[in-house]
Amino acid sequence: MKIDTHQHFWNLEQVDYPWLVPSYGPIYRTIEAPELEPLLKAAGIDKTVIIQSMDSYEDTDYMLATAAQYDWVAGIVGWVPLDRPEEAAGKLAHYTKNPLFKGVRHLIHEEQDPDWVVRPEVIEGLKELASFGLTFDVVAVFPNHLKHVPALAEKVPDLRIVIDHLAKPPIKEKQMGRWAEEMKLASAYPQVHVKISGLNTAADWERWAAADIKPYIDFAFEHFGAERMMFGSDWPVANLAGDYAKVWAETNKALEGRTQEEIDRVLGGTAIAFYNL
Repeated sequence: MKIDTHQHFWNLEQVDYPWLVPSYGPIYRTIEAPELEPLLKAAGIDKTVIIQSMDSYEDTDYMLATAAQYDWVAGIVGWVPLDRPEEAAGKLAHYTKNPLFKGVRHLIHEEQDPDWVVRPEVIEGLKELASFGLTFDVVAVFPNHLKHVPALAEKVPDLRIVIDHLAKPPIKEKQMGRWAEEMKLASAYPQVHVKISGLNTAADWERWAAADIKPYIDFAFEHFGAERMMFGSDWPVANLAGDYAKVWAETNKALEGRTQEEIDRVLGGTAIAFYNL
């Protein structure tokens, strides 16, 4: 079972996405499921997880409506206001009636406060999330947010956490340094997972290849292990630096030399366990 754990859809007529501005070029338009479907078939992907693109109920409802129409959607990661714990708990009670609602994400990298995710009220919201047995996707964009993951893991120990996009390591600069140190600290907590996703847009957009992303994937294997790693395309954002086929092909090249069991976990098994698919 091959699973893409990180893809997005957006409909600019139904939902507001203030971050999505004309400078994003080819992805500044409505992009929906019929466009992704043939790309999944070509890559041999069985299922996907749709990830929220806006901190709004409208976006979450739109994802759930899409998921209901396409049997290749295994789940969605939506949004509730984690900084308003009581409201969040009420909405989680509502959303979890739908078995496709698997977890929550908040665009923490769009918050002006880089420490938003460790505010006391947000920690309370995350405790509500954990009480429902749901997951939390951390959009940790290095260097602002990765350092907070150990604190989250300690303050909400029963919350399953996944760091999106390996926290956007400095691939273009071919560096590890502080990113590696903070990643290693996060890896000490067994409930913390990582996504092998969004790496192409952290590299040289024009010239990136498997050799550029492999050192960072190898680092994840060393510190997290395949049982805490999962593949995601980050489509259609991925189109800024290639396309679906290139991300899939180069990721698989970067996995060459691993055991079949490791590859199967990264490309599906870990996702099934983490998101309870």
